[in-house]
Amino acid sequence: MTTDTLQTGSVAANKLAKRLRRLTGQAIGDYQMIEDGDRVLVCLSGGKDSYTMLDMLLYLQKKAPISFEITALNLDQKQPGFPEHVLPEYLAGLGVDYRILERDTYSVVRDKIPEGKTMCGLCSRLRRGILYRYANEHGYTKIALGHHRDDIVETLFLNLFHGGRLAAMPPKLRSDDGANVVIRPLAYCSERDIEKWATLQDYPIIPCNLCGSQENLQRQNIKQMLTEWERASPGRTETMFRAICNVQPSQLADVNLFDFVGLVAGDTASAANQPDEPSRQKTSTSPLYFHPRQGSGTA
Repeated sequence: MTTDTLQTGSVAANKLAKRLRRLTGQAIGDYQMIEDGDRVLVCLSGGKDSYTMLDMLLYLQKKAPISFEITALNLDQKQPGFPEHVLPEYLAGLGVDYRILERDTYSVVRDKIPEGKTMCGLCSRLRRGILYRYANEHGYTKIALGHHRDDIVETLFLNLFHGGRLAAMPPKLRSDDGANVVIRPLAYCSERDIEKWATLQDYPIIPCNLCGSQENLQRQNIKQMLTEWERASPGRTETMFRAICNVQPSQLADVNLFDFVGLVAGDTASAANQPDEPSRQKTSTSPLYFHPRQGSGTA
């Protein structure tokens, strides 16, 4: 199935919608991302991922048996050529509550980063700080970001190849200062499905390279590698993501995660207390886990 064959209302389009909604609801439920009474700040960049995330959350908000608020937020970083009218017009058309923050981080980054160097790292750190501070000051309980399954797997390999550590991008995290909880509702969704959905919905996409910075070359190399692997062995990305969700510390070598020093033969009591196989909840019990209500339709 390709985006060329997708048409609104077709069987393929309905299957895609159900899959994205189901996986988003499942991720939210598995990690208890959203609870009753939450005020969710949905960060909207104008890219396919954040548009899809907002779409999924608005749909689930109508179906969920709990109540939570959604506010869409765009940070206008004053990049040259940024179409300031696009997101306000789109969000007003949806009737969703939204905020536009104007912060000139572009000038700061240009001043700090030498010509020709990638600006993405500093830019993202400045953006994150602004979003965290805004959420904290205005009482939002969750910050929703649009990273998907492929982003998470790419980050695993970036850290493995260039950082010397086994770490990815968690579906839910607490900020370093403890003041904010960040959620990634699309954690179970593939980029391929999101691309199809964005094309089907004809979102007004805003390019992410208006600043003129080169894309993160390391991440692009990883993305290309994973694309080639997926082409050669379909399903490999999903398998690697499942591995991220199925960690066995005793089969690695981190003494901070497993007591190798205290491991002795015949000590069954000690073995029973090893934190190797934490209990995992296979089926979500969160009220937001997506199950279409009777009579509500499934598309």
